Amino acid sequence: MTAETLANENLSTPASEDIHQLQTVNGNGNSVTLRDSVEVALKNYFAQLDGAPVTEVYQLVLSEVEAPLLEQVMKYTRNNQTKASTMLGLNRGTLRKKLKQYGLL
Repeated sequence: MTAETLANENLSTPASEDIHQLQTVNGNGNSVTLRDSVEVALKNYFAQLDGAPVTEVYQLVLSEVEAPLLEQVMKYTRNNQTKASTMLGLNRGTLRKKLKQYGLL
C-alpha cells in the first residue's frame, strides 16, 4: 500500500477505524496518534513564542519527525538500506543522504 493510498483512505475513513494510523498509548492508557502529538507539540511551541517572530517551522517539524523515523526504520530492517528505502518509499540514494544528514550512517 502506498503512502498516497493511505492518505486517500485517511480522508474517507474515520480516524478511530483506521488500523494504519501511527499511535501510542499515553500514561493514562489512552490511545494517542502521532497527528495528535504533533498538534499538541505545535500548540505548545506557538504558546511559548508569545508573539515572537519565527521562521522555518516546516523544516523544524520535518527534522523532529524524520530523524526518529529513519532511526526506527533502520532498526526494524536491521540496517538493510534496500529494505528501508522500499519501506519508506524513497530512492536508496535519497535514504543514504538523509541518514548522513542526521548522523545515522
